[in-house]
Amino acid sequence: MVDVSAKAITARAATAECRVKFPAAVAAQLRKSGLKSAKGGVVETAIVAGTLAVKRTHELIPFCHPLPIDGIGFAIDWRGERELEIVCTVNTMHRTGVEMEALTGATVAALTVYDMCKALSHAIVLGPAKLRGKRGGKRDFGAVAGTA
Repeated sequence: MVDVSAKAITARAATAECRVKFPAAVAAQLRKSGLKSAKGGVVETAIVAGTLAVKRTHELIPFCHPLPIDGIGFAIDWRGERELEIVCTVNTMHRTGVEMEALTGATVAALTVYDMCKALSHAIVLGPAKLRGKRGGKRDFGAVAGTA
């Protein structure tokens, strides 16, 4: 791991997104059901899974520091007729950023949506996953959603 002990403790935030694209008939069925599947509430389950993933990122990505997470926020909504957008924002006060935590939260939430809906179709497509923005540290990048 990179030694961050000489860095100042500052407010850090990051926002990431991942998209889930459904076949037209599946998207229509999910819209009609209020995003419920045979397994239950798709959005609610995705948020729980994404939150757990954020908190365990350091266990999944070998060189990530374990961080005290001060806030996690999710926004999940339709973009167009067939695409669900999952946005994850993570905040901390630490010496290193939370980009990996935000990316992990968004992608695990998307994987959970796939799992909740795979009985309807295996033609569901995940991605792209990307960092929208980060604040804190040496440089800021892109846009960070409101505080988590």
